Amino acid sequence: MRRLAAPLGLLLALVLCLPGLAGSAPASALPGVEASDYGNGSAQGTDPYWPLDGNGGTDAQHYDVRVRYDFGTGRLRGRTAITMTATADLRSFSLDLLLPTTAVKVDGRKARFRKVGKHELRVKPLTPIAAGATFRVVVRYAGKPGSYRYAGERNWLASRNEVVAMNQPHMAPWWFPSNDHPSDKATFDVRVTVPKGKKVVGNGVRIGRTVKHGKATTHWRMSDPMATYLAFFAAGRYVVDQGTTAAGIPYYNAVSRGLEPKLRSYVRGVLGRTGAITDWLQTQLGPYPFATTGGLVTGLDVGFALENQSRPTYGSWIYPGVIVHELAHQWFGDSVAVQRWRDIWLNEGFATYMEAAYAAATGGPSVPAYLDKMYDRNCTSPNSDFWRLDIANPGADHIFDEAVYDRGAMVLAALRNRITAPKFDALLKEWVAAHHDGNATVEQFQALAESVSGDTDLDGFFHNWLRSGTVPQASEENGLAGVSCG
Repeated sequence: MRRLAAPLGLLLALVLCLPGLAGSAPASALPGVEASDYGNGSAQGTDPYWPLDGNGGTDAQHYDVRVRYDFGTGRLRGRTAITMTATADLRSFSLDLLLPTTAVKVDGRKARFRKVGKHELRVKPLTPIAAGATFRVVVRYAGKPGSYRYAGERNWLASRNEVVAMNQPHMAPWWFPSNDHPSDKATFDVRVTVPKGKKVVGNGVRIGRTVKHGKATTHWRMSDPMATYLAFFAAGRYVVDQGTTAAGIPYYNAVSRGLEPKLRSYVRGVLGRTGAITDWLQTQLGPYPFATTGGLVTGLDVGFALENQSRPTYGSWIYPGVIVHELAHQWFGDSVAVQRWRDIWLNEGFATYMEAAYAAATGGPSVPAYLDKMYDRNCTSPNSDFWRLDIANPGADHIFDEAVYDRGAMVLAALRNRITAPKFDALLKEWVAAHHDGNATVEQFQALAESVSGDTDLDGFFHNWLRSGTVPQASEENGLAGVSCG
């Protein structure tokens, strides 16, 4: 993500133990097993930044999301089928969803359900589910996403002409039920029904579009595992450009017709650089991790861009650097997702570093010159938030602070100096290859940096740059040999 404005404050939510569910008689136990041996999957995940994100006892495998959106009323109706694996013996389990629920089935049988608070949907199947079993839950729901708020965020972006489901760290609960945490990735099929005069853009490959009674349903598929906040759809009037990059990657770009014609033409040209930038990033990071690339520029007033998997979304203020940033996220953040939100430096610092690397490759300052300039600019304010923030654990309110981005990029530029450019380039490629389609932590990156470089004593380097809360000394140990402050 790249923001133009300061992020909204993020509020930490807590939940109390859940009361019993209303509905039919208690579910019977599986043959030979007492019902009391089965538990209630936690309504809380494991991330202290947002305890309600994700849920215990289940592992999502695939989402089949089908929604209909009414531009006039702002109402969304949905039916989402989730294929899940039980990670514990379950009498009940939870999903994250803000919209009111009308019906739930588990493996084709009606299940008891109850909304607990605004964010949690508690489901109790007719028959308990054994650990290791794969099951399918189908949830029907309807409401106005624009009227809901969670964790201090009111994330629904829509007008009477266009809608874009894009935001971070939360977006899914506004339009489909899920285990809403990056650590539980899954594949997706998304079908969106809107008036036939609108186009729908989503993640991955466009499977097809059918028109019936003035409505069009468009089907998009993401076959690689994806974090729930990266799933998106946009619907509106768009100019679409399709083709194949020089390296053979299909691309799909869309620009809102809601933009004034001259601006739309300019934006279309800037977005058209997506293919070439994707190809360049492959030379730096290894094979592009998904089947398609591209992007969308919305006509809505958005103060940020977002790395939706395979197809980032931008505002009309788009520029080449932000394209580099969001496309770099396809490797850092999408394919290699954070294990915990505290690991956000692995997303934002790395994508910001690739902006500096791209500038160097296209006639701008070298990466060492970039580091020297950034160090000189900031080292004279040693007590600023830029240095005091622990970017390996910034806290929920600070995951999008400047330090996570810019100081985060400086860490990598300094590491490149410390271990040499060839070893650093090899490190980035090995990092994305080792964690392709998975999740990772800051500690794992340090361990790999030590392994690839042969420098087994990087503790001091990473402490000084990530956690110390002070300006790293200009030294060879910190990758700042020959640099001075002021």
